[in-house]
Amino acid sequence: MEFPGELKYSKTHEWIRIEKKKEAVIGITDYAQQELGDIVYLELPEENDAVDKDAAFGVIESTKATEDLYAPVSGKVIEVNTPLMDSPEVINDDPYVDGWLFRLELKDLKELEGLMSAEEYRSYIEEISE
Repeated sequence: MEFPGELKYSKTHEWIRIEKKKEAVIGITDYAQQELGDIVYLELPEENDAVDKDAAFGVIESTKATEDLYAPVSGKVIEVNTPLMDSPEVINDDPYVDGWLFRLELKDLKELEGLMSAEEYRSYIEEISE
């Protein structure tokens, strides 16, 4: 499993990559896509939608399960990875590059402080997998 060091991670298995001072990209982790199995459906917010930290913003469905997706931070959606709507399986192949979900204008940079580093997330995965 990959846990890129430049990302921050949530306990609900979403990642965030800061691209500009107040802009970030959100996706699900390699661990999450492996646990879900083959992803077949995705429901995402639309551009200009507001998302709130720790609140559900969408749904991901696989051949095994249907799960809510949770925002690791609050903000306004500024771009959605619309090709994923027709090809959600891209998340299984590449959750960190082509499988990103949406770009967000961050509401409060302090919310990033509550997220885990790659090493902290790796330890968290080890704990919950025991």
